[in-house]
Amino acid sequence: MSHDHDDRPQLTAAQAAAVLTPPPGRNGGDLVVESLQGLGATTVFGLPGQHALGMFDALRRSSLRYVGLRVENNAGFAADAYGRITGEVAPLLLSTGPGALTSLAALQEAAAASAPVLAISSQVPTAGLGGGRHGYLHELRDQQASVRDIVKSVHTVRSASQIPSAIAAAWESALTAPHGPVWVEIPQDVLLAETTLPVVSAMDATSRELYPRPELTIAAAHLLSNAERPVIIAGGGVVRSDASGKLRALAEKLDAPVVTTFGGKGAFPWEHPLSLRSWLEDRHTTDFLEDADVLLVVGSGLGELSSNYHTFRPRGRVIQIEADAGKLESNHPALGIHSDAREALAELLEAVELREDAGAAERVATVLEKVRVRIDAQELTLEQQVLAAVREALPDASPSFWDMTILAYWAWSAFDARRPNTMHSAQGAGGLGYGFPAAVGAASADPTTPVLAVSGDGGAMYSIAELATARQYDLPLTWLIVDDGGYGILREYMTGAFGEATGTELSRPDFVALAESFGVPAVRTTPKSLAADLGKALAAPGPSVVVLPALLRMFEPTHL
Repeated sequence: MSHDHDDRPQLTAAQAAAVLTPPPGRNGGDLVVESLQGLGATTVFGLPGQHALGMFDALRRSSLRYVGLRVENNAGFAADAYGRITGEVAPLLLSTGPGALTSLAALQEAAAASAPVLAISSQVPTAGLGGGRHGYLHELRDQQASVRDIVKSVHTVRSASQIPSAIAAAWESALTAPHGPVWVEIPQDVLLAETTLPVVSAMDATSRELYPRPELTIAAAHLLSNAERPVIIAGGGVVRSDASGKLRALAEKLDAPVVTTFGGKGAFPWEHPLSLRSWLEDRHTTDFLEDADVLLVVGSGLGELSSNYHTFRPRGRVIQIEADAGKLESNHPALGIHSDAREALAELLEAVELREDAGAAERVATVLEKVRVRIDAQELTLEQQVLAAVREALPDASPSFWDMTILAYWAWSAFDARRPNTMHSAQGAGGLGYGFPAAVGAASADPTTPVLAVSGDGGAMYSIAELATARQYDLPLTWLIVDDGGYGILREYMTGAFGEATGTELSRPDFVALAESFGVPAVRTTPKSLAADLGKALAAPGPSVVVLPALLRMFEPTHL
């Protein structure tokens, strides 16, 4: 087979000279940042470490914006939020051993939430690899083994020439549905060694599209078109694939009520006549879902929270659209469609027949009224007042990031996110400390829009150091800290289960004085003044803290 040499790229004399005589002083770290730039990255997160210094030195020779956090786990949370907000890959630069390991809880959350994080870690020098005990600083017998169960894919580099290809492969993996965190590791000596390789230019890393199989679309469309009581559960996959418009169109074409999972907040309009909102931890909602003769589950695995703690028992046919093949039928038998939510909803929208159900909106209103009556009977006025104040103060376009705290548990069910991809929490993996560093990542993605973080006093202490980061980069974010003197939700759980709580009470700082010591303005508020104080803080430039001393309670569970 002959090749037409005229098809090859024609370089100008200047371009050829640049390729043949690359600039001096470059090392393996330059190949890392050049690869990231070539793939379209603009911002990287991380924390320097001795083995990773080659990468960090190369940053000053690049156009990449570096956002450095104070703890690797927090840097991971920031990258997670950046990936969620932008839908782009968020590079996370880490050092070996302790630096790498400290990021793991954040990577677990990114995996649970399908956030595209590209972690690039250093490794001990090449001579120390292979499992021997050489005594290098930060040495692990098998660093990859610590991350392999968490990330989507692991990519190993042993020489400088492998760096661009490894990063491109990881990038493609991170962005292929379902999105998720990926891991690249590069030995210290490879990062530091001078390289004469040409400057990395055109990079190719195209994520694979995931389409539904046509026979499955036909079967699902037939079931939905002929259903008497179809209902839709919309999960995080709808938000991540930017499919909320198609979801609404399908629901309206079928006259099908829609409930959103906690990860799918904002996927369907809260005030829509067909909106069951997000009351998944409520038996009235569970009963309604069980009564559906056809249940369409889009972008959710129907895990613990989405199934009212596995008490949900569907009686009708289930159709499940899910990009993560491991979640298909993992909890309930279904017509499983392995597909990106956007592609599958687009195909279904074309295939289903118009269906009219004049009583659907009335049935939705009946369920919501039952929920309201149940909650109102528990004398939880303070909690509803606080949540309403946050909603009043927060601009519709502003993203919010919620830690694992009682107010967040309320928000999962009762907060109107108003727009898709604006409300995020750590409910995927359930680790503490997510809210504020995630807000740092979101504010870095779009410094023109104020961002809200919500934490309890216990979770706040996980990430208090990032007040320095917010101040250093002058980020437009407000941190609401609900101070109840302990791990409030664990206090409730233990008191309910054992009659009293152990290990939940906390000595904590004066958060207002502490924030001010970082140069961050802060105010102590009350439930009555919260909306005004929070609104003022969000409207002001730069970071701010609002502290609300309050003992909030959860509504009674219905799954016990």
